[in-house]
Amino acid sequence: MLPNTLFVGQQLLFIASCASTNSEAQQLLIKNEATEGCAVVTHRQTQGRGQRGNSWEAEPGQNITLSVILSPSFLAARQQFYLNMAVSLAVLDLLLEQGLQQARVKWPNDLFFEDKKLGGILIENTVNSQALQHSIIGIGLNVNQTHFASSTATSVANVCGHTLDLEKLTVRLLELLEKRYLQLRGGHTARLKYEYLQGLYRYQEVHPFKIGSEQVQGQIQGVDEAGRLAVQIGQELRYFDLKEIAHVI
Repeated sequence: MLPNTLFVGQQLLFIASCASTNSEAQQLLIKNEATEGCAVVTHRQTQGRGQRGNSWEAEPGQNITLSVILSPSFLAARQQFYLNMAVSLAVLDLLLEQGLQQARVKWPNDLFFEDKKLGGILIENTVNSQALQHSIIGIGLNVNQTHFASSTATSVANVCGHTLDLEKLTVRLLELLEKRYLQLRGGHTARLKYEYLQGLYRYQEVHPFKIGSEQVQGQIQGVDEAGRLAVQIGQELRYFDLKEIAHVI
């Protein structure tokens, strides 16, 4: 199952079932048992975590559920959203390779096809002296699961109309993740940001948003270095952190 990479996925731990791959990766770091690029993969995650404190539930053996440990010490703490961009683009690259041309990244790092969620990313960073020390990249992607409790979720198989080889897809994701990470490490932040914006859900389109209890019409104009979403609301360009604004879908 080892990918064709320099380091991402070269140390690979498969666990049939675990509470959270991010938690397993954290334990490897604590025990000093992980090299950079170490990947933890499972078929069944019982307490998967998502953004905003949400849980992430997936049917066992049908989806990609993994975490990768990286050491992006070349990034200042204030630049950490560039890592989100690189990782989000890696997953988007994978989806585009499968023919999902309408796949998009929903800020800050969910994966959508049209108006339905395909997957999500949770990045947990450790900061040391103003720079990133370790990052645990958690990725959950709906692949072969076809039935969901939520009507707003879908999978690659649902879109493509056929099941996919989960192992090959996982290997390819690790390869694409390293490619985007090396692009980031090489300092190509402007290119990453441009591609992230081009793949951003509802970018430069007028749509409804919810800010607190208020619903407004707005147009996404970009993201800043801190990862805040820039939205044009009327004549004002406003910036929002993660829990301050939400799409109305």
